[in-house]
Amino acid sequence: MAGAQNATAPVPPAGAPPTAARAPLTLADFGSFHVGGRDYVVAGQPVKEVRFSANGPLTRVDPNGTFVIGGMYAQYTVPAPQRGRLPLLMWHGGGLTGVTWETTPDGREGWQHFFLRRGWPVYVSDAVERGRAGWTMLPEATGGQPVFLTEDNPYERFRIGDGPGSRARGTTLPGNQFPADPVNYRNFMRQNVPRFTTTDELTLDAYLALLDRVGPSVVMVHSQAGLFGCRAAQERPELVKALVLAEPAAAGDMAKVAAVKGIPMLVLYGDYIDGDARWRTLRANGMQFFEAVRAAGGSVDVVSLPERGIRGNSHMMMMDHNSDQVAGVVQDWLAARGLWA
Repeated sequence: MAGAQNATAPVPPAGAPPTAARAPLTLADFGSFHVGGRDYVVAGQPVKEVRFSANGPLTRVDPNGTFVIGGMYAQYTVPAPQRGRLPLLMWHGGGLTGVTWETTPDGREGWQHFFLRRGWPVYVSDAVERGRAGWTMLPEATGGQPVFLTEDNPYERFRIGDGPGSRARGTTLPGNQFPADPVNYRNFMRQNVPRFTTTDELTLDAYLALLDRVGPSVVMVHSQAGLFGCRAAQERPELVKALVLAEPAAAGDMAKVAAVKGIPMLVLYGDYIDGDARWRTLRANGMQFFEAVRAAGGSVDVVSLPERGIRGNSHMMMMDHNSDQVAGVVQDWLAARGLWA
């Protein structure tokens, strides 16, 4: 009997600490919902016949009518006791989903757990066209075609590998913290999903609907979501009480910087940026916006992790081996602003 139990027991992910090492989490509530979306009408298309299952009958499907597009998924987890004074909303980057925050490729707890363990109510979302959110392949509605990445692309573009061809070589930047061995990097690639570059308006609308539903919150964003976090703060300054930006790939509307002067911002940048022309440009673009916010009277704290002695971080700092150390920088900043009891 013991042998049979061992044979069917789940195998923990590579690198995951034993269950006994993880203190239990007590939850007051958890659940999920969808928000956002709009109607989109299709007309003039031919009726199709579709076989929905093997050996099943042909079924008439009329592609004309009203479709719901642009919905977004959100999962909430509320700890007990609660110490965060506001909900913490986690918004992922391009080609990714809310899994970004939930776990690491080598099986360690992600930032969702880190902040839950410190008493924050956490909302992890899958943005429009990602994960468990609504998906539409109507070109007229999306304005374009989705982009999907090869295995080489994030390895080189996210400052994991040491330049072109590094994925094939299996080489990384010196001291790189991302779990880049073949097994765990493949775990990361399993998370990657197609993304559109033409649905920003739909996505921003869904994030605004999320804020309207949840109410005043701390918003934490990564990469592509830098645009949505800054724009949402500009559109709903009364609902965004603090904004944490992990390597934003874009920022807000320069014409509306005054709208966010009352929202404290923390911006985090990882390592190796000075040696990467693309990331130097993205950082410089972001700094133009953040300097404009400061000039308007706002508070923006920009942290270069290597200047803090936290070295080796890739673009995916919430998945790096030292992810808890980076999260600690965020936690301390939020606590210093009276947002944690």
